[in-house]
Amino acid sequence: MLLSAWNGNTAESAAGPVPPVLDLKAAHRGTPDIDAALLELSKPSESVRAFFAEARQVFGAHPRATVAELPAIRAAAERHGIALLGGPMLGALSPDGARVWVRTVRPAQISVVVQTRDGERLHGPVASSVESDLTAVVPVTGLEPASRHPYRVLVDGVPVPVPVGAAIHTAPATDEPGRMTIAFGADFHKTGLWNRALLDQIRAVNPAALLLLGDNAVDDRDNQVGLHRSDYLLRDLSPAWRDLAGSVPVYVTWDDHDYFNNDRSGVPPGFTAEDRAAVRKVWTQSWNNPSYGFADRGEGIFFRTRIGPCDVIMLDTRFFRTKPRQPDSFLGADQMRWLAEALTACQGPFVILTSATMWSDYVSAGKDSWGVWDPEGRERVLTLIEQRRIGGVLLLSGDRHGARVMRLTRPSGFEFYEFELGSLGAHPGPAAMGKEPGQQLFGVTGESLFGVCTFDTTRDDPSVSVRILDAAGGERYRLTLTRSEMMPSGEPQD
Repeated sequence: MLLSAWNGNTAESAAGPVPPVLDLKAAHRGTPDIDAALLELSKPSESVRAFFAEARQVFGAHPRATVAELPAIRAAAERHGIALLGGPMLGALSPDGARVWVRTVRPAQISVVVQTRDGERLHGPVASSVESDLTAVVPVTGLEPASRHPYRVLVDGVPVPVPVGAAIHTAPATDEPGRMTIAFGADFHKTGLWNRALLDQIRAVNPAALLLLGDNAVDDRDNQVGLHRSDYLLRDLSPAWRDLAGSVPVYVTWDDHDYFNNDRSGVPPGFTAEDRAAVRKVWTQSWNNPSYGFADRGEGIFFRTRIGPCDVIMLDTRFFRTKPRQPDSFLGADQMRWLAEALTACQGPFVILTSATMWSDYVSAGKDSWGVWDPEGRERVLTLIEQRRIGGVLLLSGDRHGARVMRLTRPSGFEFYEFELGSLGAHPGPAAMGKEPGQQLFGVTGESLFGVCTFDTTRDDPSVSVRILDAAGGERYRLTLTRSEMMPSGEPQD
């Protein structure tokens, strides 16, 4: 088994010929040969090819090890001239800076040199260590809002290669009228990360940030955390991913495939709480989110942050999940209480509220989504938004392969809109249109599509335009809503 077409057949998409990639089932199996075939999609240099072949073999022999525990990986990187094992990856954007994540070959001191109008400015150093599994996150602060700043990365004072054009674009000031775009999508799996046309197109819309809603890079590794790390190494060897993550801050939650395996959640049967903690540790060391759940307890990866005019809440629908129809079975009682407080604390004119699986029940009979697991919990969330008149809420989701737009009409007559963009990997899924065609405004499956939300706060009545774009930049769908249209009626209730 070698290569099949991007979407499982030989057809062309609206964006033109689809690039070749491994079938998703093959990617889930993730053998060394399959992983090597994915790497080949980028036409790697011989040194990168040889390095990954050695590293993948080492991870396969030590499927529970950290990177730092495997000196053979360091030796292979140094022998083949690999300067960084990962990064730079931007995250935690703010009006005065961002954070820069890297993974080094050996413990080192990491600095970031940022170009400002007054000259270069040094940030750091921050140590990468055995304890951090050779990762370091360097805070960059003190920059002007809504400004662009090229940057360089130094490892022990020595410059390392960064993507051409790598730059930090600071967020706009939260109270400054303007326009800002956030891109989003789900279900890259391992395969979509090699779709150069798609990733370049995401970068081309100049988003302030990219929200990834699950099934992002790791596929079906269960508690074999060494193989989780191997999949993240493979991610970081994708030139298209490096170019994107080096210039667009990434915010991420997980779903089943990058949690443990298909449809798994909580502590899956046959595994332990220690296994779950180990998977969470790999996650927190491999991404660059502003925060991770209840950090003091080592539980969950949810967070709330602010990007320009938009509060962003990304939920964790895997870590705390219990059996269907139990109280708080989807988020857990503690995360549900946290969510109520987070929604109430939102100050921006818009709120993005993400769930890794669908809010609505229209596709696949709500499989693995709120309506099957916790309809009462979903009702509490939506009722709270209405009762407290929290305006400007957009519901984003992933999981069901395809791109869909749904309405969730409430008994009050108020309508929420859900944008499910499980199409970054272009993998075929269930039928594009679900069982409620009157409530579904758009549906496509088997194509490389992503979403963008463009917020305009220059108007008296701020608006958001949500567009669905293909890998050639073609617009497949657009919906524009004003904040007044997104404001529940009635008086706020405590």
